[in-house]
Amino acid sequence: MQPKTTYSGPVFDILGVGFGPSNLALAVAVDEHNAATPDSPLRAGFIERKQAFGWHKGMLLDEATMQVSFLKDLATMRNPQSRYTFLMYLHQRGRLVQFINHKTLFPLRIEFHDYLEWVAAQFEELVRYGAEVVEVRPVEEGGRIVFLDVVSRDGDDPDTVIVQRTRNLVIASGIVPTLPLGLEGTERLWHSSEFLNRLAALPSDPSVCTVIGAGQSAAEIAGHLHDRFPRADVHAVFSRYGYSPADDSPFANRVFDPEAVDEFFSAPPHVQQKFFHYHANTNYSVVDPEVIDDLFGRVYRESVRGVPRLHIRHMTEVKQVVSEPDRVRLRLEHLPTGEETDLDTDLVVFATGYRPMDPLAVLGPAASLCKRDSSGLLHVQRDHQVVTEGSVECGIYLQGGTEHTHGLSSSLLSTTAVRAGEIVLSVAGRSPDTDPELTERRMSKGFSDVRS
Repeated sequence: MQPKTTYSGPVFDILGVGFGPSNLALAVAVDEHNAATPDSPLRAGFIERKQAFGWHKGMLLDEATMQVSFLKDLATMRNPQSRYTFLMYLHQRGRLVQFINHKTLFPLRIEFHDYLEWVAAQFEELVRYGAEVVEVRPVEEGGRIVFLDVVSRDGDDPDTVIVQRTRNLVIASGIVPTLPLGLEGTERLWHSSEFLNRLAALPSDPSVCTVIGAGQSAAEIAGHLHDRFPRADVHAVFSRYGYSPADDSPFANRVFDPEAVDEFFSAPPHVQQKFFHYHANTNYSVVDPEVIDDLFGRVYRESVRGVPRLHIRHMTEVKQVVSEPDRVRLRLEHLPTGEETDLDTDLVVFATGYRPMDPLAVLGPAASLCKRDSSGLLHVQRDHQVVTEGSVECGIYLQGGTEHTHGLSSSLLSTTAVRAGEIVLSVAGRSPDTDPELTERRMSKGFSDVRS
């Protein structure tokens, strides 16, 4: 049986795929643009696969703090007077004075997530939760592609597909957890992204826990397991000699400033490569120094007492993984000596990072409209818009997946507010209200006026 197709109007100026922090910041920027320019508002909507808003919920550890300042919230860097700032959230929650007395720039991760949920709740009517985009269809008129039809399937009713029409598409499809090649998750083998959910489902307390990885998540999980199960041995396995500290010193941290995006975008390719090489230690596979100090202190105190539980297996690689019903057997190689040992563990968490989701995977036929370079990377303009074929009048924008053009902060919170504002300004500049050439093609009465 063919799925039932429902057309959902009216035509959007902006339709966002994904509703994490990036497109949430976009919703804020659109709302504030509309308040400032009531005569030419932008109509926005969003499609999100999850059933409700959530951001790295599997790593919302009670003790974990943010790695970026609360001032890099959804609005402050673009509009400090916004009613959607973290400070406004604190005021609404009745904690502003206490937070000031706390004297920190880095709130608890669970608190910042509550802030994001607080903002997201104010835009709930704009979001279709529990829906997944399956393709995007170009809509042609007079030899020009003037709209995009976004086709999505509702998780609660997979026999029905919804088609929404937009002049501009903003893709913020996020990142995908990665396990080492050939591994699949089990009840006792997890990726760090699902840590808390899996931990809650354990049938009994483990006696041996293992964490693979040398980044922030790996270090935090090792500490959390060490606290959570005071009778368990915790093995931290990584190929480095030790955890590498994140460089968050003031000068180095300027790589996340909005101005750094301009410098990176305009730099020649060989300079961009040097940029990544020099400053990868601000973000990738690094750990906050205080977390490193905490773990070292645990190891030292246990050595004094003669009861070691936290075992740092540095310069060690996992050579083999065998999953069994009640345990996982790891074959470990100590790199300096080549010695191999087996470790039986009740659970193993792979904090092995993420890969960017192909931002154009959702486009289907429309992907052929986007131009790529000889390496297969997308051509992206400074305003985050993908360069498309000359017949395309609608816009395709990316939030994420643009490190090759916009640098380290292309998908990070550091420039989220500014990036969202840049996209809104770009869309407003090409909207029918300000572009005479598009005014003639404006169709604001919905699908009854348009035929693809």
